[in-house]
Amino acid sequence: MRLLGGRTTAIDASLPPVVFGLGWFAFGESIAAGGAAAVGVGALIAAWRLRKGDRPVAVLVSLLAVMFGAIIALHTGHAADFFLIRLVTNAASGLAWMVSIVVRWPLLGAVVGTVLGQGRRWRRDPALLRAYGRASWVWVCQYLVRLVVFIPLWTANAVVALSVAQVVLTWPLVAVCVAVSWWVLRRALPEDHPGLRHPQDARATSA
Repeated sequence: MRLLGGRTTAIDASLPPVVFGLGWFAFGESIAAGGAAAVGVGALIAAWRLRKGDRPVAVLVSLLAVMFGAIIALHTGHAADFFLIRLVTNAASGLAWMVSIVVRWPLLGAVVGTVLGQGRRWRRDPALLRAYGRASWVWVCQYLVRLVVFIPLWTANAVVALSVAQVVLTWPLVAVCVAVSWWVLRRALPEDHPGLRHPQDARATSA
């Protein structure tokens, strides 16, 4: 749950795009109406999050992403461009995960290691490092799935379909990704390995 940020985070990310699609459709395919509705909902979510004590920077970034999406769509005159930032961030995220695997700093290990309070100890365990690398490819696939779905819909200016895809490919897809990556991680570890919470220092073992 900490890794995902909870269901409420997924809902917060999905609501503005859905409201944009609904506003755009309800007001005769008006980008201005859809953008205003999305920004309004985004502002309400931001206010609610700040009231609950969430980090101001994270709240502001989420709101700015909605605002920039609306501005881009208004500037280009294509409603689907509201989702352009999401396309770019998914492509960048997928690339970052791939690079992290290649340089032997798989992001899944960095995130889980931080959550478990391990610092960099997981990197000194060859078996765990290899397992995190393999499981991180599942997360790369998550971003690729989004791009495979989003790009054709974006090029076709399918605003309503993009709104629906945003919902389906947020929490449900991430939940599947977590389950599959956990399975890959467990399968990749040797049977005698003590598990994620107990990384084995190769230098100490060899000594």
